[in-house]
Amino acid sequence: QVQLVESGGGLVQPGGSLRISCAASGSIFRLNTMGWYRQAPGKQRELVADITSGGSTNYADSVKGRFTISRDNAKKTLYLQMSSLKPEDTAVYYCNAIVVVTPWDYEHDYWGQGTQVTVSS
Repeated sequence: QVQLVESGGGLVQPGGSLRISCAASGSIFRLNTMGWYRQAPGKQRELVADITSGGSTNYADSVKGRFTISRDNAKKTLYLQMSSLKPEDTAVYYCNAIVVVTPWDYEHDYWGQGTQVTVSS
C-alpha cells in the first residue's frame, strides 16, 4: 500500500508565503508524475501544478509566477512553495502521485488526505 501525507498548511495573510509538503511511503518501485490539486468550497478540484520524475513542471495559469513545485526523489517528497498568496488561493490542497508499485505493475493513482490553506487577514 502507498500513503501520501501532506503537511504545512495553515492560515496566512494575503501577500504571504507558505510551503506545503507531501511525503510518500509504502511499497513504491517508482514515483512518476506528482502533483498538487486544490478544492475550494463549492468548486471542483483543480490542478495547481505537477512535476514529472525528471523535473518537468506544469502550472495552472492562476498560480504561474507565484507558486513553485519541486520534489526530492531520494526522500520521496513533493513540495509546493506558495508566494504572494491571495484569498482566492484558499482551499484544501491535495497531493497526487502516479506510482508503480512493482517492476511488473501498471501505474496507480494515489491521493493524500489534503491540507487546508487559508489566506485571510
